[in-house]
Amino acid sequence: MTPSTWSPNSWRQKPISQVPVYPDGTRLQSAEKQLASFPPLVFAGEARELKSQLAEVAHGRAFLLQGGDCAESFAEHGADHIRDFFRVFLQMAIVLTHGAGKPVVKVGRIAGQFAKPRSSDTETIDGVTLPSYRGDIINDIGFTEGSRVPDPERLLLAYRQSAATLNLLRAFATGGYANLARVHEWTMGFMKDSNANTRFEEVARKIDDQFLFGSFLVHPITSPLTRKEGATPPPPSIPAEVFTTPDGKPGIAVEYFSGKNFGASASKSVETKVDNIWPGPPLAEFPAGLASIDDFSGRWQGFITAPEAGEYEIGVESDDGSRLWLDDKLIAEDWSNHPSRYLGSRITLEKGAIRSVIMRVCRR
Repeated sequence: MTPSTWSPNSWRQKPISQVPVYPDGTRLQSAEKQLASFPPLVFAGEARELKSQLAEVAHGRAFLLQGGDCAESFAEHGADHIRDFFRVFLQMAIVLTHGAGKPVVKVGRIAGQFAKPRSSDTETIDGVTLPSYRGDIINDIGFTEGSRVPDPERLLLAYRQSAATLNLLRAFATGGYANLARVHEWTMGFMKDSNANTRFEEVARKIDDQFLFGSFLVHPITSPLTRKEGATPPPPSIPAEVFTTPDGKPGIAVEYFSGKNFGASASKSVETKVDNIWPGPPLAEFPAGLASIDDFSGRWQGFITAPEAGEYEIGVESDDGSRLWLDDKLIAEDWSNHPSRYLGSRITLEKGAIRSVIMRVCRR
């Protein structure tokens, strides 16, 4: 048996059910021709990335979260509706990550889910029989003869709405809305007075204390060093060899202390991966010697070497007490408990210039 060769049109030679009957074949062909000329909604690189992530799910190293509406509609298309869908997904994913200790692969049933399979080609109401509603991409939900006629123009409307939806979702995903620092903003209005909201806020508070607190400690010292004025998006990680400990080792020296006022030393280590999230995904154990994340202080100390000449920023972003010194000069300080904000200073460095850095953080 010779295997059949796939082509974009080979489906037309297959048995098919749930297919609408368009009364005007010329209009249908015109719509199909326009669709064939449009750019793809999802690109090959995105499909390959999802494939690799699903492989992690298949190996048990990640969790798949898939969801969405039974069918999208033209009438409900709007920025608020898409945003609400997106943040419900974010809430579900972060709770699963927190509880299962695994990354979550999120697949949305959105941006193209307009068709509805039906058990019958017709439906009858009050003795009137009309073609079934097959989704906004085919016909209209209104129960009139004209509304139920399949319209090829709806194929084009569905494409354009899908493209707009994907554009907004990509903006939410990459523009900061999905940042864990905004976890409390994801609460939906209808959840405000529910038990579910109370439980979510408890998880969100733990995320604040563990995911976010960690990223504010080590990451902000290193990344702003490579962020030149006006640079976007966030810079890549600095390799550990850019940092040197006071005794000459690669990395930055870290010491944790019991209590909020740098009491007894609890543990010492060298961070060799400087752009990390502490305690680390997904919520690793506390450093040795610390009984609670709510009662400790820490110090990061070492030397930085400028990878190239230019103007740089160096600073710290935190929602806890923090102080940052550069060459023994205090350049950032807020020793209070405060909303997360960035404090820092711009400096000009020659390539290879070495500067000492000390940061102290107190969980207040």
